[in-house]
Formats: sequence, C-alpha cells, structure tokens
Amino acid sequence: MNEKIKSISNPRLSMNILDEQDVQRIHTATLDVIENTGVRFPSSKAIEIWAANGAIVDHETQIVKAPGHLIEKALKQAPPAYSLAALNPDLDLPMDGNHVFLGTDGCGVEVIDLYTGIRRRSGLQDVADIATVADFLPQVAFHWVAVSAQDYPAESRGLHELKAIWENSTKHVQTESVYSQTEARAAVEMASVMAGGRERLRQRPLLSIMQCTTPPLGHDGGSLEAALIAAEAGLPVGFMTMTSCGTTAPMSLAGNLVVGNAEVISALALIQLAFPGAPVFYAAAQTVMDLRTGGYTGGGPEDFLFGAATNALADFYNVPLSMGSFATGAKEPNWQAGIENVMSTFMASVMMSDMLLGVGMLHGSRIWSYAQMLLDVEIFDLVHQMMRGIVVEEESLAMEVIHAVGPGGNYLTQKHTKQHMHDLWLPKYMDRRPYNVWEEKGDNARDWAADEARRILQTHRSAPLDPRQSAELSTIIRSTEHS
Repeated sequence: MNEKIKSISNPRLSMNILDEQDVQRIHTATLDVIENTGVRFPSSKAIEIWAANGAIVDHETQIVKAPGHLIEKALKQAPPAYSLAALNPDLDLPMDGNHVFLGTDGCGVEVIDLYTGIRRRSGLQDVADIATVADFLPQVAFHWVAVSAQDYPAESRGLHELKAIWENSTKHVQTESVYSQTEARAAVEMASVMAGGRERLRQRPLLSIMQCTTPPLGHDGGSLEAALIAAEAGLPVGFMTMTSCGTTAPMSLAGNLVVGNAEVISALALIQLAFPGAPVFYAAAQTVMDLRTGGYTGGGPEDFLFGAATNALADFYNVPLSMGSFATGAKEPNWQAGIENVMSTFMASVMMSDMLLGVGMLHGSRIWSYAQMLLDVEIFDLVHQMMRGIVVEEESLAMEVIHAVGPGGNYLTQKHTKQHMHDLWLPKYMDRRPYNVWEEKGDNARDWAADEARRILQTHRSAPLDPRQSAELSTIIRSTEHS
C-alpha cells in the first residue's frame, strides 16, 4: 500500500523573479512574434483549425500567424485547475497552484545497471523496474516514462511503456512518448480500459500527455495530432519548450523566454480552439548552450532562473506548469549533480511549479541511475522541509520550556523536546557519521542509495493489475503493430 504522497504545499517561502511589468512585456513580445513572425504547425489538422479561426496560414511553409487577441481569447478558456487521477484515488494530484508534485523524467536511452554498474541500452524491463521503485517512494507522485523500451518496435514502444507502468504502479502516468495519431488513439483506448470507459476517463484522467515543441518556433506534426486526439478524450495535454540560448533561442535569457513562450502558448491556444475548456498545462525546460562545446548544459544559473521565470508565465496564463528540474548534466552522482539538482529544485519549488520532473536522470536526461533517483528524492525532501519555513506561534516560541531550563541548563530531557523532535529533518543518504566511522567503513551515499533501490525491487509489489485489463491492453497494442 502506498504511503501518502508527499508534496510541497502552501509554503511560507516565496520569490519574485519577474515582476508584473516584466511578465507583461514578455507576453506582449510573444504575441508580436506569433502574429508577425509566426510559428510552424506541420499538421493539416492544426492548419485547418487555425484557418477556421481567422489566423493567416501559409500552406506551403505551414507557418501560422495568429493575432494576439485570438491567442488571448483562446487561453482564457483553459481551466485553471483540475486533477490528475491515479488508479488509487488516494493518490490523485490536484493541479491547483498550491502543490508541488515530483515525477520521474524521460525519455533516457541508457541505464546504469543496478547490479553490474555497467552502462547499457534501456529496455522494457527497465521501465517496469523504475515504475516499481517510484511506486514505493512517497516523494514520487507521478510517472514519466523514464527510459525508452528500445527492445520493442518504435511504432508501439510508447504503448508497451504505458502498460508496464500500469502493471507496476497505481500512481498517475504522464507520457512524453506518444508521437502519432495511431499511438494516441491506442493510448486513449488503453486509458479507457484502465478507467472503466471513455466517460469515466474524462472524469478521471489516469493519463496525461506531454509533447515537446521543435524550437525555434516550431512543432512536430505527429505530436500535434496526438495531442488533439488526447484533448478530445479529455486527457490533460501539455507542450514543453526546450529552447537553448545561442542555438535555438537568442543568447539573452529574456529572448529565450519569448521564443519558448511563443511555442508553448501557440500550441495551448490551438488545443483550446479545437476543444474549448480542455485541460492543458505549460511545460518548460529551457537551458543555454555550453560555450565550449555548443552542447546542452543541464544545469547552471540560467537554467535555475528559467525554472522560476517560467512559473511566473504559467501563473500569468492561469494554467498548471510541468517544469524540468533535476536531470543534472553530471555523468555520475557527484557534487555537480548535487549542486545542480538542489538549485533547480529549490528555484522551481519556491515558485510553486505544479509538477517537477527529472528524478533519476544523469547527463542531461540521457542516462538513468537508481542511485541518483534515491539521492534526488532526498533533495526533494530537503527542499520540502525548507519550504515549510519557520512557524512562529505560542507553542513554537517555547517560552515555558525556556523559562524552565534557564541559563546553563539542558533541553534533552524536556517534554517539549520529545514532542517536537520529529519536526526536525533527518537525511537517509547525507553522511553525518563520525569521521573515524566514515574512514573505517569506506562506503558512501551512492552505495546506500543503490542498496535501497535493490531492496525495493526485491520486496515491493504494487496492487496487481486485473488480468482481463492486462489482456485488453495487449490486444490494443497488437492492433497498432499489425495495422
């Protein structure tokens, strides 16, 4: 049985990265870009929707130029709050702006094997194993498909991944691995089986879908059409920009935000034009180009600022945010991973991003590490504790016990100490042992985290999936492979 999901809720800490004038200027600049430069929508369905609503469409280049008032009117129809449902209703996640929920990341292509320590290609069993560990951990509130099932056909891989997660967890699933109409229809059908019918699925969306944009100022046709199918079924749909300063966005941070914002809100507007009131979310993982290699950084002060700034934009549009966090650029769990993941998580959390992604990933979301997953969960716990702030009230001021102990006394034996000792945060993986014990043992946090992951895999089992449901899912998947 799952422990109650842990989330950051109603925090006492806050931060102001962009003031109202800053956000308005970014919004105005974004509308200018969409209307005068345009965004590419390589989908006949998307083009038809835009044309029917008065946008200027170039059918040859597939570039859409939509007036600002059309974008604004569409976005106002998006619901500001809804819930992501789970197979276990106790694990439903309210997207109401008052919680920060943690998820895994995807879609990695390699795994550091938990038993050999060797880096290898990912497969479907890895998807199932990661889901099992994530199901056990109360800090992990929902699943992304963390790694790719590369031992299954590309056209149905995302469906096999969904089935593997539902067979090993009762938490909400958000997939970023459904890229075509065929897969989307099958995913909706599979989710309907799990929910008990199409109408029940609309009431309780057990699945949400995230699609990546194709910066600068573009989208993927298959992803757009998959998103439209999901939205029609009532599944929450989001679009993630991953613009990078210097390559797919201007070198300036504000310019990066404008390009990424244009990609995301144009797609969200499309969904609202097609299906007014459909649940949508903003998603972002902006970064900068590494000046030495031109590559993806996966961490740095700019990334952390983006994590906070994007939440300000999502709040402006009054939609939930799924924010790329964690997913360090480090190649192994080390000091770099710790710094990058603490900073990215804190910055996104203090701004109350609804969904945080990235747990367990190394090398910029390419490599999965169980040890990193457990260490990331500890980071989230640490930030969770910080976000509680300092409560100042009669009990916490502790005047009675202060007077009782007096100068030169000791608080260890006081009833107040016993009553409040569990308010303090205790780490599982930070090494607080005496120096001589550390020196003698020679092990470290990575060893403990890997041991814990092995223990979870050996002992934890989620509520079993109904065999009839499992068989129905398999039938749906096979129909896509033979169509």
